[in-house]
Amino acid sequence: MDLNGKVAWITGGGSGIGLAGAVELAKAGCRVVISGRDAAKLDAARVQAQTQGAPENSISAAPLDVADSAAVARVAQAIQSAHGRVDILVNSAGINFPKRYWGETDATTFDQVVAINLNGAMACTLAVLPGMRERREGTVINVASFAGWYYSYLTGPAYTASKAALMALTHSFNIEEGIHGLRATSLCPGEVATPILAKRPVPPSDAEKARMLQEADMGRTIRFIAEMPAHVCINELVISPVYNRIYIGGEDLKRKN
Repeated sequence: MDLNGKVAWITGGGSGIGLAGAVELAKAGCRVVISGRDAAKLDAARVQAQTQGAPENSISAAPLDVADSAAVARVAQAIQSAHGRVDILVNSAGINFPKRYWGETDATTFDQVVAINLNGAMACTLAVLPGMRERREGTVINVASFAGWYYSYLTGPAYTASKAALMALTHSFNIEEGIHGLRATSLCPGEVATPILAKRPVPPSDAEKARMLQEADMGRTIRFIAEMPAHVCINELVISPVYNRIYIGGEDLKRKN
């Protein structure tokens, strides 16, 4: 699919996978809107994107907390009013916390993770769905996780459950919306060297991060999904480092007790 002139909205676009996707989609000719909770971070991300090859003025910013469904509706309407539509939605907003395991987490923390990782993606998708249906064309890319596809100790119950549910949400979208010409992909990356690693109970070393997937790898993957012909749906795409520590283990991945 030729992406020139398409409109892409990316949540969690201020850094990491979201920003990498924004850069690649902008390079492909998209008009990109990035959202995140920190307006200053989004402004810095736009500058960074240009140093990585995004054309000037190809990326704009719309600050947003995806956990606020009313704000999601307002921002989505503003984007569609300004650009006419949203062709590609990348739900990349996601969080986790250092205190994530059953013996130390709580219901409030669990709710925060689900509110962003799952409910935020749902709200953004609902906000762009009517326009996509009307045009009978649209791509939704949900950045899930290897943790939702292969269960392990590392990520804790809230993150694991939210990402597994996001995968189910993706399949549900395809079951219902494929007949309207729409498609969704559950993108399930293994370890990626992004800022969220600092939220782990024991952050990995620089040497370990060098062997992980890199942000640019994920940007190219998002572009690959979006550029598939309109009749093609990639339901799930699982991608991991060759040296996959989820299988192999590592010092920072050991159980706490």
